[in-house]
Amino acid sequence: MDRLSGLSGDAAAKLAVDLKRFINDHLCELIVSDGDRLREIDGRLHAIVGAKAQYLAHADLSRAIASVPGRAAAALSHPMLDPELTASTLKAALPVSFDLLTDPGIRDRYNREFLRSELAAFRAFFDDLDGRSLSDQQREACIRLEDNNLLVASAGSGKSATMVGKVAYVLEKKLYRPEEILVLAFNKSAADELKVRIAKQMNVDEDAVGCRVTTFHALGRGIIQEVEGRPPQLANWVEHPAGEAKAIEEIIQDLAKADSEFQRLWIELLILHPKADIPREVFDSDTEYERYVSERRSKGRASIRALGDIYVKSLQEQSIANWLWLNSVEFEYEKQVAVDDVDDDCDEDDEDGAEDVGADDEADAVRHVHPDFYYPATKTVHEHFAINADGTSPFANYVMHAESKRRGYREAEMDFFETTSAQATDGTLLTVLKSELERREIPLVQRSPDEIQKAINPRVVKHYHQLIGTCIKHIRSSQLTLDMLFERAKALHDKERARIFARVIWLITEAYSKKLADAGRIDFDSMIGDATRLVETRRYVSPYSLILVDEFQDISEPRANLIKALRQQNPFAKVFAVGDDWQSIYRFAGSDISIFTRFKENFGTSWQGRLEQTYRCNQLIADVAAKFVQRNPAQLKKSVRSTRPAISKSIRVVPVKPVRGKVDYGPACRQVLERLDGFLGGIAGHWRTDAKPKLKALVLWRYNYLDPFEGRIPKFDHLEVEAFSFHRAKGLEADYTILIDVSEGDYGVPSRIEDDELLHLVIPEPETFPYAEERRLFYVALTRASRGVFLLTNADQQSRYIDELADIAGKEIRFEGVDGQALPACPKCWAGYLVERRSKKRASFMGCSRYPECRHTAAIV
Repeated sequence: MDRLSGLSGDAAAKLAVDLKRFINDHLCELIVSDGDRLREIDGRLHAIVGAKAQYLAHADLSRAIASVPGRAAAALSHPMLDPELTASTLKAALPVSFDLLTDPGIRDRYNREFLRSELAAFRAFFDDLDGRSLSDQQREACIRLEDNNLLVASAGSGKSATMVGKVAYVLEKKLYRPEEILVLAFNKSAADELKVRIAKQMNVDEDAVGCRVTTFHALGRGIIQEVEGRPPQLANWVEHPAGEAKAIEEIIQDLAKADSEFQRLWIELLILHPKADIPREVFDSDTEYERYVSERRSKGRASIRALGDIYVKSLQEQSIANWLWLNSVEFEYEKQVAVDDVDDDCDEDDEDGAEDVGADDEADAVRHVHPDFYYPATKTVHEHFAINADGTSPFANYVMHAESKRRGYREAEMDFFETTSAQATDGTLLTVLKSELERREIPLVQRSPDEIQKAINPRVVKHYHQLIGTCIKHIRSSQLTLDMLFERAKALHDKERARIFARVIWLITEAYSKKLADAGRIDFDSMIGDATRLVETRRYVSPYSLILVDEFQDISEPRANLIKALRQQNPFAKVFAVGDDWQSIYRFAGSDISIFTRFKENFGTSWQGRLEQTYRCNQLIADVAAKFVQRNPAQLKKSVRSTRPAISKSIRVVPVKPVRGKVDYGPACRQVLERLDGFLGGIAGHWRTDAKPKLKALVLWRYNYLDPFEGRIPKFDHLEVEAFSFHRAKGLEADYTILIDVSEGDYGVPSRIEDDELLHLVIPEPETFPYAEERRLFYVALTRASRGVFLLTNADQQSRYIDELADIAGKEIRFEGVDGQALPACPKCWAGYLVERRSKKRASFMGCSRYPECRHTAAIV
């Protein structure tokens, strides 16, 4: 690059304009001077557009130009050619095709006209394709062939049929040879199904299809084998369903034995940081904060279980209590202690959610306080104050009351120390605690490995294992460094937890990579990465000119890079991606929804279509589910229309009362199925055919431990029952679904442990909407059914998602008992039902089941 000095800003801008105009004049002269070649290009384009032979993408124009040698073609394809700068006299001398080449508006008008004529010409073709008549949106998607195409589908809208139609259409038109077409799916069963359907449409055997219909993994394997002459050596764990999880577990165990630093950090994560400590002010309301921190809810109060079978009121207090347990320190939580009367009427929840002080009127000069922690060995009082680094608190008058407590303890000459939220934020909390206890010579003895192992919550371990599996994929594929992880940790709410996890995941990732290298093996992500490099370096020559991708919402960065490499090797290749961002539910497996929602930024200029007609859900379920998932403004907008009319009350909420704090969903689920089976038997004449002797019901749950049948599915006369997790149900459909435990809680719906901020360490643009993936997962579960959905919920902890559905559907939501008897809906909120309550004076009245969220009352009639 040459740098010109001495020019002012205006002079430099004028020079740039003059140079651009000069270059364009020169390019136009080259175009006109090569008249024969220009007429040849014009003829080729006219043969296409004059006869409306095909859809015309930018790549098709470039192909027509590139097929003709000479100066005209080179000038027409020059990146600095700007039609706006072409002199009018020169334009007049150019053929009509010049406008088509340089004016996108003219090409758009041609394509709209082509689409209309093609829809008419291929009406009979699309009327009977893949065993159905395609919708107008499906037909348009089959015909459109821009350089990059994204078809945004709805649940049950015929995505696979559209892909089959696309392949059938381009082959019918002879736009591509079969061997130029690549169809990619995410699993073998989906790929096999697509291949069978394409073969059936083409009326050939599967082996004679000619198109390559395969998975990303099989494609990667094939590319490596073709270049290196042998298939890649996969690690022996990668093809087993639970293999990766087992490999990670073994790595963690080995590191814990061999590396004392890792062992310490791993115990700290599991024991002291099972969940991120996110400040209350981040949440929209106290209720949302309590939902986040609590493991159970009792009379509206949040409580968190710490080791030693005690319940505390904050995550910071949980860390303190667990650290004390870990180091065998005897303490009492909120012990009643008598002190001289102090000016202390603080009854606020601090950031820890703890009610710090209680009062007793047995003497004027004595008050009884309840310090957070009391150490009997030295009679030491320990308060954990919700005070920030700048000395402020999120609660009114809190700082004044904290000072009053300090003064009271001093005047009572009690041994007292404090910790603060500021220390939790900067990571010094437990260091300060340790120092204070050591100063008082309170012994610290870490519990035995066996005791620690028995005390660790297995669900917390499972959560971290899943998180680690996701993070390994992103660290390896994005080539992240430890310094990058540490830097990102500074932006998270719980910086200390993030810092510890960054070090832990880095050590595990290093061990994972070494395990592969030592064995001379690779995993699936490595295989796709290796295949991508072979394509990028042109050691593999791609034969593909049309690449179709199914379930594109599940795309990961390595898979997206492989598609880009294949397309970039062939400048005229086109991509047709089909998916539903509302059903993106595999972030834990490495998928990145932003690749879908920002398709244009990732793949370039594109056409984006919609499939908004569903063949599955009735219109009520379709409407409610669509409005529910679109409450996240980041989801792409669709207006879903069903071929099935709305069925009133087809979404039913069945509250199940807990017994001793727990709900047994097994009997309730069986009872719902039994009465549904009886109902269907009574109307069998309306639905039963020889081809359909039974209707299908899916029983679905968020976590596998909720299986109400324990693997033994009951048999019914009129229902065929299948049971799966929400994730495994994706792609399935049924007449009815029963969703188990649609309740609040860490392991409820939404699951509060899934949306872990630690993912932000490895995903550069995390979603900001709360529980975004959990919302999509619930949408998936809702939209499996055509006729009806039953939502079984803990009567004392109804999920906020049920509240939202009721807010959307109003009177169309039915509340009923397990026996099928209707429960009277609350006429104020419609999200609860009326139950008998008693006032403080023991008078009976009817109140909303969602009290205190809804305070509607009515007299008993």
